Amino acid sequence: MNNSEIIALIKNNAERVFEDLTTDQLVVKAIEREEGILTSEGALAADTGEFTGRSPKDKFLVKDFQTAESVWWGAVNQAFEESKFDSLLLKVIKHLEKKDIFLRHSYACADRANRLPMQVVTESAYQNLFAKHLFLRPSAEEIANQPSGWIILAAPSFHANPAEDGTRQHNFTIVSISRKIILIGGSGYTGEIKKGIFSVLNYLLPHERNVLSMHCSANIGLKGDTALFFGLSGTGKTTLSADPNRKLIGDDEHGWSDAGIFNFEGGCYAKCVNLSQEKEPQIWSAIKHGALVENVRFNKGSNVVNYDDISVTENTRVAYPIDYIDNIAVPSLGDAPKNIFFLTADAFGVLPPISRLNPGQAMYQFISGYTAKVAGTEAGVIEPQATFSSCFGQVFLPLHPTVYAKMLGDKLRASPNIAVWLVNTGWSGGGYGIGSRMKLSYTRAMITAALEEKLEGNFTQHPVFGMMMPDSCKGVPSSLLNPRNTWADKNAYDKQCEKLAHLFNENFKKFEKGASEEIKNAAPKLNASKK
Repeated sequence: MNNSEIIALIKNNAERVFEDLTTDQLVVKAIEREEGILTSEGALAADTGEFTGRSPKDKFLVKDFQTAESVWWGAVNQAFEESKFDSLLLKVIKHLEKKDIFLRHSYACADRANRLPMQVVTESAYQNLFAKHLFLRPSAEEIANQPSGWIILAAPSFHANPAEDGTRQHNFTIVSISRKIILIGGSGYTGEIKKGIFSVLNYLLPHERNVLSMHCSANIGLKGDTALFFGLSGTGKTTLSADPNRKLIGDDEHGWSDAGIFNFEGGCYAKCVNLSQEKEPQIWSAIKHGALVENVRFNKGSNVVNYDDISVTENTRVAYPIDYIDNIAVPSLGDAPKNIFFLTADAFGVLPPISRLNPGQAMYQFISGYTAKVAGTEAGVIEPQATFSSCFGQVFLPLHPTVYAKMLGDKLRASPNIAVWLVNTGWSGGGYGIGSRMKLSYTRAMITAALEEKLEGNFTQHPVFGMMMPDSCKGVPSSLLNPRNTWADKNAYDKQCEKLAHLFNENFKKFEKGASEEIKNAAPKLNASKK
């Protein structure tokens, strides 16, 4: 069966088909079906069931003629047999018989030249509301002329038989590139839908269209200058890309083509643990009628959400369309970036608060994707622990990380005026427990200076990591700009610096085989002379 025939079969065998419902209709259906309740802000609150986050160990990619030689196989991309996929697909289709289903026409990629059409079939109204918010929304005319494209089948109530179906356990997310199908079972967590398509785009765009896919936020200034913000959880990506003087292109997933930057999505999927109006005003204001909040709990005897309650999960989330934010770029497009920021929360207190990278260093830091966990954030973490995630999104990369890094390097060399900055939003004057966290006001001042080309004075090279550190920045004490100067015990800094450099080098060993000499030469230099 081709994908048009699969959709026709599902629709013909369903009890009822709710196709392309409005936001209001989906909210009403979700409440009727007891999938959720309304919060005091008018948002729909739904629980995702057994799973409140993605399950990376249960994500698979079908290994076939198209993917066998191109995919980065291993722990990130687990191979799944074609025959097992075909069998499981038929089981899921059979499972949906005589059930109410929700069908939505959507697409990914704001750049029309790279548009990815899809049809999302879900068992639940809240899942379909999520798809409506997170993906781009075609007009009625576009739906009438839309090719069948990709299919996402999300069936939380279907449980696989691992011994028979080839899965690890009863839940699964399986992507078939050649069949253009994402099959999700046993999990109601909506993030599997979002990240399934992101993984697909991370394969198709670089491999087939020479477009760099990126896990980053993007905004655009009054003069049309685009900036990209990469960073793992806790580094400040969402906070720092939300700038009242710049329009948001998107907060999570983007492509970089010859024409410029484009958002993959039509909405936002934001964390809301410990959310407050003061800390995250944009997210706070977006939680209103039509928004979907997941796995939250309420103040006793009310429908007022208690965002500090993590009794279900710390991964409480809210999904909403991007136009729930006032200051956005319409359409979600921008020119090639003028500035790129790699954000890290260095809990070792070693890296400069801001520094400029050359193309080789940019590729090296991109492959590394470094931040650090701090004591107390996870059980058993008693001192800072380095965390590396290639391209700041390793679990979503079907291709080897050096493929994406090379594409980044090619773009930087083709446009030498693009500035790449490493920004440490972590600790200064010592590691976690000794030093202090960099003030947000200082970080904002440094990023603003970079955006306004006001960091063009004298620079000093870091002796171990090699990046160039500005000697001054308006609004920031000069004493903070060279991290070694902030430590009372300079020898202690040197030892900590060597320790972090060693961790970088150990992590990079698994990428050396496919890396260029330019990338290898950008590695930190152990036992370098101190300055």
